[in-house]
Amino acid sequence: MAIATIRPAEAAHFGKLAADWWDPKGSSAMLHRLNPLRLGFIRAAIDAHWGGDARGVKPLTGMRALDVGCGAGLLCEPLARLGAAVTGVDAAKENIDVAKAHAEGSGLLKPLP
Repeated sequence: MAIATIRPAEAAHFGKLAADWWDPKGSSAMLHRLNPLRLGFIRAAIDAHWGGDARGVKPLTGMRALDVGCGAGLLCEPLARLGAAVTGVDAAKENIDVAKAHAEGSGLLKPLP
């Protein structure tokens, strides 16, 4: 018997926010403000672990990243711009649809190998 780890009501709640994720003044405004800090922390940890060059333009080239609970891809896109091959997953299909559309519009959507 499979055990569900996703609460449908929670996924539905965040799915309803899908159209607003990329609005820096909308309901996800705090995520937009936190994103540079999150990205800096992740990048510093990666550089420290793998001996990367924090000053490089694409320091994550050749690396893969998985963002679980990615929403509309607010962290996926900057990681991709830094060179990582990023996979974002989310329980709400609406969020994945918005993430794909935004990434495509930003020239970041690449087909899976």
